[in-house]
Amino acid sequence: MEIVEITSGPKHHFFGYFDKCPWNASGKYILSHEVDFCDRPLTEDDKATIGIVDLTSGNKFQPLTETYGWSWQQGAMLQWHPAFPEDKIIFNDRRDGQFVSVIRDINSGEEKVLPLPVAAVSPDGRLAVSLNFSRLAEERPGYGYEGIPDRFRDEDASDKDGIYSLDMETGQNKLIISLAQIVGIGHNPTMDGVKHWFNHLFFSPDSKRFIFLHRWRCHDEDFQYAHYTRMFTANADGSDIYCVNDHEMTSHFDWRDNNHIIAWAHRRDIGNRYFLFEDKSDNVIVIGDEKLTALDDGHCNYSPDRKWILTDTYPGENDTRKLLIYNPRTDVRIDLGDFHSEPWLAQSRCDLHPRWSRDGKWICIDSSHTGKRQIYILNREE
Repeated sequence: MEIVEITSGPKHHFFGYFDKCPWNASGKYILSHEVDFCDRPLTEDDKATIGIVDLTSGNKFQPLTETYGWSWQQGAMLQWHPAFPEDKIIFNDRRDGQFVSVIRDINSGEEKVLPLPVAAVSPDGRLAVSLNFSRLAEERPGYGYEGIPDRFRDEDASDKDGIYSLDMETGQNKLIISLAQIVGIGHNPTMDGVKHWFNHLFFSPDSKRFIFLHRWRCHDEDFQYAHYTRMFTANADGSDIYCVNDHEMTSHFDWRDNNHIIAWAHRRDIGNRYFLFEDKSDNVIVIGDEKLTALDDGHCNYSPDRKWILTDTYPGENDTRKLLIYNPRTDVRIDLGDFHSEPWLAQSRCDLHPRWSRDGKWICIDSSHTGKRQIYILNREE
């Protein structure tokens, strides 16, 4: 299978996370961040250039703007606007001493600035949910943003901080789920005396519910994870909160449909696996028990037709990451390639973060196998 490098040095390029599609509606452009370095933690002075790669003009990178609100793992939450996927983008930035989100027309350059950064945007484009990116930077380096101190840093779990809703048209916003509220649900002694935070928010396909992870530090030296994680779902307004998995660890996930979630997670009676959880239910089954058991945590997401699961692994033997797809109906696994991973520091590591094109024919990854952080595409049908 041919792997096409669509960006090139001397600068580094990457799209970002696996839960967004980098192609615009027509498939002409792929979004990209461009940076000068990739081997150190970020500072408040570090900026990233945001641009588009024109697949119809020799993969030319066209810079559009710059941002000071970005991270190594998720970039600036750069994405095409769900309601205007051909020519409008959304990204986060730091402006006038606060983190914001920006809607920008790639043709006219016209911008609309919203008062909160986005953590996830609903598929209908009407609503976003946000979180405290300053706290995230302190508690999970590589995911939050630098330059603004966490004003709740002296509190383990504030009742005035947490997950916020943001109207993408009016900019109206409010706190809908607080850290203190979540800590009070199923509270146990491991939650005492440690910092809590939220991460990885993701809307269901119908925009009615979203997933979020609740995390806190591990203070048990014998425990196998660096921090505890619980996966929750809630309605878009923060109501009807449900704990989907509270078995110490949930990592990456995707909605299969409006009621089911695939996630790499831990279950005390089974161990670490890919599981299919039913929302607001105790129903859970193992996915790919024979074909995927030997894998490590991966960035899993469904193809547009929901038939295939695309995922990757963290570096294994010889610092190599695997890229593969799996069909849960036919139990067929196809390995697409092995990619050497540069041993940069943990927060600036280059995960493959695989994602599908809108028609399911192409796969896009970020990779460092050439020694540079660049974007690649693979034709799924070849």
